[in-house]
Amino acid sequence: MDTSMSRRTALRAAGAAAAAAGIGMSTSAASTRGGPPGRAGRIDTHHHAVPEPMRRWAVDRGLLPPSGGPSWAAWTVPDAVRVMADNRMAAAVVSAPVPSAAFADPAVAREGVRVCNEAYAELVADHPTRFGFFAAVAPLHVDLAIEQAAYALDRLGADGIILMTSAGGRYLGDPAFDPLLAELHRRRAVVLVHPDGLPEGGTELPGVSESLADFPLDTTRAALNLIASGTVDRYPGLSIILSHAGGMLPYLAGRAESQGRQGEFVDPARFRRALHRFYYDTALPASPYAMPSLLRAVGADRLLYGTDFASRPAAEVNVITRDLDRDPALDGPARRAIDRDNALRLFPRLARRLAGR
Repeated sequence: MDTSMSRRTALRAAGAAAAAAGIGMSTSAASTRGGPPGRAGRIDTHHHAVPEPMRRWAVDRGLLPPSGGPSWAAWTVPDAVRVMADNRMAAAVVSAPVPSAAFADPAVAREGVRVCNEAYAELVADHPTRFGFFAAVAPLHVDLAIEQAAYALDRLGADGIILMTSAGGRYLGDPAFDPLLAELHRRRAVVLVHPDGLPEGGTELPGVSESLADFPLDTTRAALNLIASGTVDRYPGLSIILSHAGGMLPYLAGRAESQGRQGEFVDPARFRRALHRFYYDTALPASPYAMPSLLRAVGADRLLYGTDFASRPAAEVNVITRDLDRDPALDGPARRAIDRDNALRLFPRLARRLAGR
């Protein structure tokens, strides 16, 4: 990433651009080296797609430089498919982590979310066995967000909804978001929770990026808030994926239980139930350091393969996938569950499109 642009600034630029641009990809762009990956292909559940019209819009408005800039802004279908071929992936469920502030204006929120979601729906229509998508909504406008979720899930065929960890300085467990979460619970929706940096901001650490220090903490705070507020108990129909292996949540499990025994957090049994309610993608990356804790905390059936492409470049995706393949903590059944089987169970629409592949 360009050192002149912070991760948060870059995400906000991409988010705003996603709200204003559509895409039109031809099916010929989906050809792969060596053919399709076959029945054993992985499913990437943490994949950020930035099509060329989005990048052009951001450049036109000065949000990205005309040349250079962050590597993820150069996302294309051919590049994505090459990453899939190189790492034996069958498909990716794409998303755009649009900061909620990008849709603070109701008119921008209405138009921008529609354009973003319809663009992803077009991508899936063009490449139905390569992509699924998480639809964006505008949680600062809860009634509108409910409409947007219904349109995306019912009309556009979205596989789930992406929500940032907080909106307007409030984490997702805040009562303000209850109507939206209640509707998603009613629909038994899959929700990807993605960090946006600490809502109150943070003190910059020289030589340490926000994505390294604050993103995992932001995800952890969001998860703890969802537990402490009782949100995960009230809405059992939600399937919630925590980005980046849940941040520090599995590692903090013992401390959470200890504080629960002291009356400083929820009851330990309630915490353990909540811990097993979440799904966790491997895009921390989880291997080799975090995987033993994840397996001990929740087991392989709650883990999903994720790469963070194109925020992570193709070469790094190759490295972290190789580390996952070599992780001594995983046996054959665990690998199959993480690579593919858990995702097929969680995303039935994508599973139907992939049937036989």
